Amino acid sequence: MSFTLPLYTPPDFSQPRFKNLPLVIFKPVLQQGIAPENYHATSVYPEYFHLRQGIWRLIEKSRMDCVVVLKPDDLLEVKEFRHLKEGDLVACGRSEEGEEGIFIDVNGFDFPNRTYEKFAFRLHRTRETSFSVDYDELYDLLDYEQKNGFIVWVLGPAIAFDLDARNAFSSLIKKGYVHALMAGNALATHDIEGSFYGTALGQKIYTKKPVELGHYKHLDALNRIRAVGSIEEGIEKGLLKDGIMYTLVQEKIPYVLAGSIRDDGPLPEVIEDVYQAQDKMRSLAVQATTVIALATQLHSIAAGNMTPSYAVTENNQVRPVYFYSVDMSEFAVSKLADRGSLTARAILTNVQDFVVNVERGLEKRKPKTDKIRL
Repeated sequence: MSFTLPLYTPPDFSQPRFKNLPLVIFKPVLQQGIAPENYHATSVYPEYFHLRQGIWRLIEKSRMDCVVVLKPDDLLEVKEFRHLKEGDLVACGRSEEGEEGIFIDVNGFDFPNRTYEKFAFRLHRTRETSFSVDYDELYDLLDYEQKNGFIVWVLGPAIAFDLDARNAFSSLIKKGYVHALMAGNALATHDIEGSFYGTALGQKIYTKKPVELGHYKHLDALNRIRAVGSIEEGIEKGLLKDGIMYTLVQEKIPYVLAGSIRDDGPLPEVIEDVYQAQDKMRSLAVQATTVIALATQLHSIAAGNMTPSYAVTENNQVRPVYFYSVDMSEFAVSKLADRGSLTARAILTNVQDFVVNVERGLEKRKPKTDKIRL
């Protein structure tokens, strides 16, 4: 199989039903951080705004539950409420069929019939569901996105608890299948613990055997990195020699570590202000063409809420943004699928097995060249 993007057909605004529709109304912000009455809140879908007679403008970098601000030259910017400034002109109107100059396109993508159910609302997948085709389609997608897209991974610490999974994800980074990463303090801490001591939370990451004073190991790892000032300094000084964080730094892959109330340490790179962390995550999410969230329910929901269901490419092509939620918990993977995202898919499995299978599956697909013996 090979991957092709679903065709997107934009609305035909020359149709008679669009001709007499009004222009969208923009109202000024009177108080910083407060949207005007009747503000329009963005959805997950492509949205068009009637700016001048016959001119409908698509917002290119959207995010659900935000507002749309008119900028010079008819540019449209999606802003969180907290970023609104006095004088910002905010789009107003809550109808969706153009009655107030706003049209929400819910039927633009021509998804193949054979995969239609994967994009339907309220996906009820269980541990008994067959996922063979999902893996094959994911391999096709990742091969395409490696060179044509921006793949963002959202990781929980479980990936660092297993030797093979940790190695497999490092391999995916080196092979170009990771363009950005979002996680918390725990993923990075236990990955670094694995590098220093071969443990995660005091258990050997291969044998699972507990080590003496194992409950100190992640704290010792934190302390050593904090002492040198950063993860990068730990690498430069030869302390950190392998693992996920090591490979991210070596390959110059951007990442965001968002802090939480339960963090130990944290690592110097962890962003402790939640809204600064959200802004940093958003800067990666708006670039995403595929997001894969593994065993981290809260980070998955956060990433899902700030990732639009579509992206506009450099050649002005509108394409879907794919979102995978992978977990052993049916509840966890359903949280995003039930949001109504166009492309949210749920895969129920152990995420450590998932990462290993994906790395091996991608490797098997590469053409093998027989070596010529002279």
